[in-house]
Amino acid sequence: MITLATQLLLAHLIGDFVLQPSKWVAEKNIFKWRSKYIYLHTAIHLILLLTMTGFSVKYVWTCILITISHLIIDIIKLQFQHKKNSSWWFFGDQIAHLTILAIAVHYYYPYTIEIQHYLQPKSLLLVTALVLVSFVSSVLMKVFLAPWTKTIQEDEEIESIPNTGKYIGMMERLFIFFSVITGFWQGVGFLLTAKSILRLGTSKDVKNMKLTEYILIGTFLSFGLGILIAVLYNYILPLI
Repeated sequence: MITLATQLLLAHLIGDFVLQPSKWVAEKNIFKWRSKYIYLHTAIHLILLLTMTGFSVKYVWTCILITISHLIIDIIKLQFQHKKNSSWWFFGDQIAHLTILAIAVHYYYPYTIEIQHYLQPKSLLLVTALVLVSFVSSVLMKVFLAPWTKTIQEDEEIESIPNTGKYIGMMERLFIFFSVITGFWQGVGFLLTAKSILRLGTSKDVKNMKLTEYILIGTFLSFGLGILIAVLYNYILPLI
């Protein structure tokens, strides 16, 4: 089962991310199903699938069906995606492709997904910690920083892409969380150093002093929450 799954996945990854030039993607977005590149892209996927499975007669029809489904999914994505929702369609497209591959593997090697296995106390504790360190911490920081956020937003010279701070903070705390629970405390120091270097130039600019101080408060708060949740996770885990 693992061999077939790896073969199909590798064929998909090479076809979608290695052997698909930007020129093809751009033209497909313009001409959609009328673009010749979507069919060339599909043909490459078929060749890769057949090659990875060793041109085995056992898998030929499965490779053909996977290829046809790939073409249909790509056409649907091209028809409905636009600039504002392209990211969502990208992930939806990939999930759909991987689901088809999972179904194909299941056809030859039936397997079951035991939900109860993922509802064990240790798994639930990890999920709880991840929710705390990402979404819950973001809300806590927003509430705590609200008085300073208003002051920063009143400065017309400061522009920012919406929600970037939120997602940067999430990734930052997730990095800290996994560094701490794995005992890689050096990772926390590295991240703090890297962030300090990025702010060094700005801190010398008096006009941006308010922004620098605001970011420092947010950084220490974010680091503190990430470390606190990770330490509590490590403390509770052995007790389960």
